[in-house]
Amino acid sequence: MRGPPDAVIGRYPLSDGTTHLGGTIKHNRKCKDLPLLVLFIAFWVGMIVNSSFAFNRGNPLRLTYGLDYKGNMCGDKHALKDLQELELKYWLNPNQVYESGLKDGQFNLANVRSICLLDCPLPSEDSLTWVCDYPEGDIRVSMNDWIDMNYDYFEFLTPEMRNSSLQLQGPCYPVIFPSVNVYWSCQFIARASNVSLKHWQQMGGVNIKEDIVIDKSIHEHINSHSAVLKRYVADLGKAWPVLIVCGGVLPLFLSVVWLLLIRHFVAAMPWITVVLFNVLIVSVTMFFYLKVGWIGNDAISPIIGEHDPYIHVVGRELTHLRVVTVLMTFVMFIAILTSIAIVRRILMASSVLKVAAKVIGEVQALIIFPIIPYGILAVFYIFWISAALHLFSSGHVVQNECNSNCCTYDLLVKKVICDSCCGYRIHYTLHIGASILFHLFGCYWATQFFIACSSAVIAGSVASYYWAHGEASPEIPFLSVFSSTKRLMRYNLGSVALGSLTVSFVESIRFLLESIRQKLKVSSHVPDSWIAKALYQSSQYFQRCIEWTIKSVNRNAYIMIAMMGKSFFSASAVATELIMSNILRIGRVNVIGDVILFLGKLCISLSSAVFAFLMLDAHKYKSAHKISSPLLPVVACWGLGYIVATLFFTVVEMSIDTVILSFCQDSEEHGTAQYAPPLLIETLGDQNELQRLTQGPQ
Repeated sequence: MRGPPDAVIGRYPLSDGTTHLGGTIKHNRKCKDLPLLVLFIAFWVGMIVNSSFAFNRGNPLRLTYGLDYKGNMCGDKHALKDLQELELKYWLNPNQVYESGLKDGQFNLANVRSICLLDCPLPSEDSLTWVCDYPEGDIRVSMNDWIDMNYDYFEFLTPEMRNSSLQLQGPCYPVIFPSVNVYWSCQFIARASNVSLKHWQQMGGVNIKEDIVIDKSIHEHINSHSAVLKRYVADLGKAWPVLIVCGGVLPLFLSVVWLLLIRHFVAAMPWITVVLFNVLIVSVTMFFYLKVGWIGNDAISPIIGEHDPYIHVVGRELTHLRVVTVLMTFVMFIAILTSIAIVRRILMASSVLKVAAKVIGEVQALIIFPIIPYGILAVFYIFWISAALHLFSSGHVVQNECNSNCCTYDLLVKKVICDSCCGYRIHYTLHIGASILFHLFGCYWATQFFIACSSAVIAGSVASYYWAHGEASPEIPFLSVFSSTKRLMRYNLGSVALGSLTVSFVESIRFLLESIRQKLKVSSHVPDSWIAKALYQSSQYFQRCIEWTIKSVNRNAYIMIAMMGKSFFSASAVATELIMSNILRIGRVNVIGDVILFLGKLCISLSSAVFAFLMLDAHKYKSAHKISSPLLPVVACWGLGYIVATLFFTVVEMSIDTVILSFCQDSEEHGTAQYAPPLLIETLGDQNELQRLTQGPQ
């Protein structure tokens, strides 16, 4: 029989010689894993420095609006000319736009002369309209007057300027093609106005090329991978009220309600959880069907504002949404079949949850304790998302290097010049890429760390309950939580930092391997032989098994850290040995309980997703603050809801795991579980022990 390793488990003598009931925690602890605590502090310093760089260099408006030919950002009130209301990017020269869309064309759309407008211009039905460059030089028109004139001051041009404009060299350019606002860029429609084209030809204008190529270049620019990524990140900033309500407030309320229901209606909760999970996953899937247009007529559109109903523009976001919808359909059917398969195990789950319900009833502070880490994480996420928006937009505005053959009329020098037609772009350095990766990793590590701290505090509190024979004592309801928090803060933060770093590191490696696998798949480097394919696929399952194992070991390690004050690796070894020696006794009970709790977390997170869909249907997210797709805000609300649910459901998870590990330790130490409450022994099916405790010695 293995005795307790350097920990005093059970009763311990106080200084006055009396025996203190519920003395489960070793007194003479020492700080463990200090190097990792130092590393975690250094990490936070790095996060602050990295975020300071982002706030100093970034501008989230760059994620939404484009740059004009002067390098000014549309919608920027701090530009050389006040462009606060001029949010739409418009390319002036239709022939240059056409040439940039040719396969063998040497002209790049980034170098086409572009300005910022209030709305996309449309050709006139009875005459030729113009869009002129920003007024300056001899053009004595203010910016406000220029806007009121629909950007047309052609009548004020000199003969030289008019002749230059007829050669498509500015300062005024004809509106031959209609355009629509697609994500704050004016997308040309390959449907020239016959009236405008006729007037243009009668005035002696140069030939304007008519073809579907006229909208190809702009379409590819708007749907480039970098542009789509920027819009997705910008969606998070625009939908911040949705994130707060559906990712923070709603899951907090639902999690507390779930814990209270577990406390008072434990027998019914597994059934309620399974039924609600199926209803919610079907609801979320149906919302995806609505947004891709497979049901109803509420499909997302990249066009902003009113437009001709016969104009159809498809964005890459819709393609992504379709892929997710198909995936959700598959997940929905698998989830429903799985929930049906576990119906027979529901009664066993109820017996496991009864143990947790009794613990929560005795240690009442456990219900409200998760609000503390929830508040800390809420502040952290507000800071992190704000820094992420600035970090993704922290590039430098630089002028392109181009050898394009183009000439434009300069209003300041009063002549046509041919050496300044290169446009501007936002340049991202490798340093910014590394900063983004560090920021993403920091979010995951910090989240795991705070969840781990919460788990350790709960484990220490529940351990006090177990080793007190499962009886309520004056110190248990509230003081045990504060005592457990104090021990964690004083001795074990380094161990928790090590455990959370381990999970974060493994997750990061798995993410990188998955990215490499996807690139190999796209580039057709997937192995051909069936043996290689089998190894190729099995590696994915192997990675997930490693991830699940590490998370499970970590959770049990936090329990032993809270009880014994050991270092992380020593606690992991003790916990693993206890579990392996009692696997047959506790495995079947603990697994089904974890499944029900996992479904409960999914219920909370899916509820967040459903309400996010509903909030994003508001008018402001379809007009002035239009989001490109509900996908990322909904997924973010789902993730935040899952994290909040994890914080609160950890109370139940750690209560069950701590009591079971304490039961195993108790059995190892004394031969029989002397401190186990009858309910736990009944759940674990140890009838001999149950008879001994309920009937007493014969």
